[in-house]
Parts: sequence; structure tokens; C-alpha cells
Amino acid sequence: MSGICDDGVVPGYTPGMKTAVSVPDDVFERADRLARREGRSRSEVYSAALREYIARHAPDEVTEALDRVVGEIGEGIDPFVEEAGRRGLAAIEW
Repeated sequence: MSGICDDGVVPGYTPGMKTAVSVPDDVFERADRLARREGRSRSEVYSAALREYIARHAPDEVTEALDRVVGEIGEGIDPFVEEAGRRGLAAIEW
């Protein structure tokens, strides 16, 4: 038995770039517990954490994503939302 499925996939193999990274023991243990609790692999947990970190530190990507959304739905203001905003502002004592 070679450990390879009929479709040529090695069970348990996570596709993507493999790399070695040193992390403090406490971070490793917490990530390991989180992975077990969520039924995910450590690779999935580390990948999700790295994606979140990159998103927080790459504001241009966030701006580009928001620009795509605005491009898809348009820039028009919903008349209801506009009127609700106007009434809300009028009710505030300035």
C-alpha cells in the first residue's frame, strides 16, 4: 500500500507552499489547541492567521476590495437611507 488514493492525492497532504517557521512554544501550543478544538489542521490555522495579519497590514488591498464592491453595486445613495440620515442629523442638538 503506497498511501496514495486512486486520484493521486496523498491523504493528509495540505497543498501549497511548505515552509519552516520558528514560533515560541506558547504560541505553538495555543495554535495547536485551537486547531484541535476547531477540527482544523495547524496549517489551516497558521494560514488563516497570516491572511488576517496581511489584511490588517496591507490597507491598499482593503481599499481595492472596497472599490470593487462599490463598482459592482454602484455609488448611488438609497433614498430611504439618505432621508433616515437627514432626520437623524436633524434630531441631534449641535
